[in-house]
Amino acid sequence: MLTVLEPEGLYPDTALEDALFAGRIRLLRGGGESGLAALPDALCAEAEGLFIFRNWLRAEDLPRFPKLRAVVRMGVGYDRLDRVALAERGVAVCNVPDYGTTEVADHAVALALALRRGIALHHDLQRGDSPAAWTQVETPLIQRLGEQNFGILGLGRIGTAVALRARAFGFDVAFYDPHLPNGVDRALGITRCRSLEALMERTDTLSLHAPLTRATTGLVDEAALRRLRPGAVVVNTARGPILDLDALERCLRDGHLAGAGLDVLPIEPPATGPIPPLLAAYRARESWLSGRLIVTPHSAFHTPAAYADIRLKSAETMHEILTSGVSANRIPLQAE
Repeated sequence: MLTVLEPEGLYPDTALEDALFAGRIRLLRGGGESGLAALPDALCAEAEGLFIFRNWLRAEDLPRFPKLRAVVRMGVGYDRLDRVALAERGVAVCNVPDYGTTEVADHAVALALALRRGIALHHDLQRGDSPAAWTQVETPLIQRLGEQNFGILGLGRIGTAVALRARAFGFDVAFYDPHLPNGVDRALGITRCRSLEALMERTDTLSLHAPLTRATTGLVDEAALRRLRPGAVVVNTARGPILDLDALERCLRDGHLAGAGLDVLPIEPPATGPIPPLLAAYRARESWLSGRLIVTPHSAFHTPAAYADIRLKSAETMHEILTSGVSANRIPLQAE
């Protein structure tokens, strides 16, 4: 019988997985989120398959898993995995790319709308008791959506779902994604930009949906942000390191950008590292940032239905890759 390890003890039981594995795969479980180093050696030594959710799987972890044949990342992003080291070991790597698409797309558009309609700004003002707060604020943040250009960086499943939602709200939508074949723009009724610079120069509201790779780390830097139209809004529900947070702070502080919505940060949770100046100002409720920044705790994917999808689709993917060696969710090394 094949043996699979779920290190974090994510769910109260294994009934769903046991039914799907049908006696061909035995599921072992760890006890928490303290990392792979806390797992007993005996568990690691038996694992032929490994589920990864919040943990990081690094090259130095692999000697503890001598039988490892497959890793399933329980999510879309795979930046928590050392795929080069796994490839050298001949370990198959899969993700779950088709869960949480609607949730993340809804969240990204909700952040954009909350900023562009001044909801966060006026909400913040009502916390005070001054009668003068009961008014409408004149700000570059608030614009008619139908006169705005909405730019999408990365047109995968989530980026496509965002494009459809943004169009429904009247935005003129464009995207940049060098990995997609021609024709996608016509099918969706949106505009394709052939470079990041071209996308930025026409964008009033930018939403990030690229995976985190060597090529996309730091991709949206200060030079890119300065190319956005004055008064632009930036939304990131992808991965924190794609966006230079210090550059974002400078562009917000000097007024080039009107606002930002962040569901992801370069270091999560932020308490585990140095607090970026932008987050420090946000926590201190500095007046210059009032209503211009919304931060959520990497929760864009979160619904009970999405959690159920992660569990089911991860188990299905693990069953496929271990029993047949084939899965549509397998990630080739060159995807980096």
